[in-house]
Amino acid sequence: MNNETTALISLKEAMKRVDHKLQALEAQFKELDCTKDGLTQRFEEHSKALASQAAQDELWRAVLATKFTSMELNILYSYVIEVLICLHTRVLEKLPDLVQGLPTLASVLKRKVKNQRVRVMWESVLEECGLQEGDITALCTFFIAHGNKAEYYGAKVRQMYIRDVTFLITNMVKNQALQDSLLRAVQVIGKGKAARSPEEQKSSLKELMPSVRS
Repeated sequence: MNNETTALISLKEAMKRVDHKLQALEAQFKELDCTKDGLTQRFEEHSKALASQAAQDELWRAVLATKFTSMELNILYSYVIEVLICLHTRVLEKLPDLVQGLPTLASVLKRKVKNQRVRVMWESVLEECGLQEGDITALCTFFIAHGNKAEYYGAKVRQMYIRDVTFLITNMVKNQALQDSLLRAVQVIGKGKAARSPEEQKSSLKELMPSVRS
């Protein structure tokens, strides 16, 4: 074996070693990329969670900070509760076999997370009413915050007290998400999408409150 052959063999072995090192580096880079992607995804999820929590906190502050008169609060509360009852009723109409398992709107909201059938029907009802998940969050927040002190007013009483509820909302409610959701609730009622017979409506309302003024 001459010197040229020996040098060629040494060069091939050196190239193999380099190739192995490059493959090892490539594997390391792929692992780093996967780690980076995982960290990026976690960061984005954490950022979304923080943003969602911040928005929820701001919503609660808006609901609690807005100073309504008793009459104004009762009127807005009445629209909110009618819409929530409407949504629950419509879901039950689409899922008659689950009536016993979905006695309240809260049960619907809980079941839709894991039950695809309930979730599909819920989303269908929201679309029919022109509402979004954010609206439900805002309306439920309003209901929880004021449900223990507000009184339900039927449509006739509401009309007697105030003619333009839209002006009331836009003038009093400064939080945009809450304002938009209350306006949509009024629209749902105004378009008759929550309309039912007085007897049916009173029956549903009595399940949520001790007294109903029509």
